[in-house]
Amino acid sequence: MEKTKQRKLDVTFESTIEETQAQPKKNKKDGGASKGSFAEFFAIASIPLVLVLGNSMLVPILPDMEREMGISRFQSSLVITLFSVTAGLIIPFSGYLSDRFSRKAVIIPSLIIYGAAGILAGFGAVWHSYWVVIVSRAIQGIGAAGTASIAMALVGDMYNGATESKVLGLTEASNGTGKVVSPILGSLLALIVWYAAFFAFPVFCFISLVAVIWLIKEPAKDKKPLKFGAYAKKIGTIMKEKARWLVTAFFSGSLALFILFGVLFYLSNILEDPPYSIDGVVKGLVLAIPLLGMVVTSYITGSVIKKNGILMRWLMNIGLVLMTVSLALTIFLYKNIYVFIGLLTVSSIGTGLLLPCLNTMITGSVSKAERGMITSMYNSLRFLGVAFGPPLFGWMMDISHSVVFITVSALSLIALGLVFFLIKPEAKVS
Repeated sequence: MEKTKQRKLDVTFESTIEETQAQPKKNKKDGGASKGSFAEFFAIASIPLVLVLGNSMLVPILPDMEREMGISRFQSSLVITLFSVTAGLIIPFSGYLSDRFSRKAVIIPSLIIYGAAGILAGFGAVWHSYWVVIVSRAIQGIGAAGTASIAMALVGDMYNGATESKVLGLTEASNGTGKVVSPILGSLLALIVWYAAFFAFPVFCFISLVAVIWLIKEPAKDKKPLKFGAYAKKIGTIMKEKARWLVTAFFSGSLALFILFGVLFYLSNILEDPPYSIDGVVKGLVLAIPLLGMVVTSYITGSVIKKNGILMRWLMNIGLVLMTVSLALTIFLYKNIYVFIGLLTVSSIGTGLLLPCLNTMITGSVSKAERGMITSMYNSLRFLGVAFGPPLFGWMMDISHSVVFITVSALSLIALGLVFFLIKPEAKVS
């Protein structure tokens, strides 16, 4: 009996040693063991920053485009919408390719397409060809599909724990920083010539491209990627198992950006008219105020949540409460510009509490091998939120101010109810 027990112990011990020896040596970045470097953080953060500059920098010049090219408000909104719709449709395919091959293999050509199409859009504006601009923006959307969403998956590959949450918060803050800087930058460039923003954007794209190529060292894949059929089946299983909270998270993230870009479009069109009469760079600065609230909040949120599921739940619900209440108050308190912008800033702070928590939960919901597709599905819906913001806000603006803010406050209330009842993360998020 004693000999049998000893033999079993020996076998177990030997098996453990064999398993340990068989495990691949961890790259210092693999599994998030690395705390990262400033160079890596800069390169990763540049990707969502460039993505936002390609959209938000054009928002303040849309009224100029309407005048110079003789187009309607709806046609100008399509400059944002078509770009975002194309990106939203292509993102899932980019996610699959990044899982199948590598993140950088998708990000690098995407940045090249994105920048080159920006130059073409600029020439379309010079030629006063609305259709060249629109087609170029659609091509830019194809390039955009392989940028920020894949960067989110890359963060999950390179880091874990508190560092992962912090870097995800940094990417959201970078996204927001682009939104803050871009209206001001777009307004400043318009002082040179109204279409200068189209040509300035590829310069930022080139800087990001160089940073990604030289500064990011992507960890090697742990195992051979699945074929598409098996991959799709696995994603379907994940969605079936976690549909209740994942669908809610996707909806909430999409809604937050629908409101954000819709409000930007709304402000860009009304600030030049009485009773506000704000134009030029000052208008860009006013547009940047709510976005600054979101940026600062996003960065702080990403830094403090770590993997604390209880804290995430509190912050998500508080964020949606702030959005609902502040947007509801704007129904009545909009004539005073200071109160109006203050309420929109409170709403943006709510968005800054919500998005980093959703990013961390969604990125951690699946293994590294499926992360590209899941984060891409999420970002696809975020892009569609951005896409439908300007035209739907424009349509509601033609009805009344009250309709705009009754609608968005009601949608925020629905999201609050869904998040409160359906998203209940564990105390420690994986």
